Amino acid sequence: MSVTRVSSQTSPVVDRVTSLVAPIVTDLGLDLYDIEYTGGIVRIVVDTQPGGQAGVSLENIALITRLVSREFDHSDPIPGRYTLEVTSPGLERTLRLPRHFVREVGKTIAVRLSSALDGQRRIQGDLVSASEDTIVVRLTDNALTEVTIPLSIVERAKTVFQWGPTPKPGSTGAATKSKKSTSRPTHEVSDEDDTDTEMEVDAL
Repeated sequence: MSVTRVSSQTSPVVDRVTSLVAPIVTDLGLDLYDIEYTGGIVRIVVDTQPGGQAGVSLENIALITRLVSREFDHSDPIPGRYTLEVTSPGLERTLRLPRHFVREVGKTIAVRLSSALDGQRRIQGDLVSASEDTIVVRLTDNALTEVTIPLSIVERAKTVFQWGPTPKPGSTGAATKSKKSTSRPTHEVSDEDDTDTEMEVDAL
């Protein structure tokens, strides 16, 4: 089983790719959420700016793929054969870097730990605060307990998408409100279905 540990460290390849991709994404008014390079796959994750409501359109995903591929052909930042993937985070976002947690303060998250904390290895609750080293999660117990978690023991973490409340039978107003709160933009549904753009490249 692969393990994704929270870390602020990068690699030389990721640093080179970031320097090329960041200006492209920024010029389109989007946020470079994450870049991963593992097993010959370069995965670029783009998102709306923090606080944005709409998701990233498929048109923007395709445009970024073309622009990044052209830049890679010119600059050759990755040795050997690689596959380029450009995607968006989806409704439930993987939290891999400290800044991911900072961005999602106030959201419900699920965390799996590499070692037990107060007898628990799985924790879910509202993310109260985040820093470079720790996060604070408010549990959903009756006491609303707040737990401080060192990022060094976070094995996996993600946001948890919250659906709207189920309407009461016979309540027309509640049904209308629930329908609005549970509807999702088309591009967000595509994100959840892991729609992305992939391109395989042979570096010269």
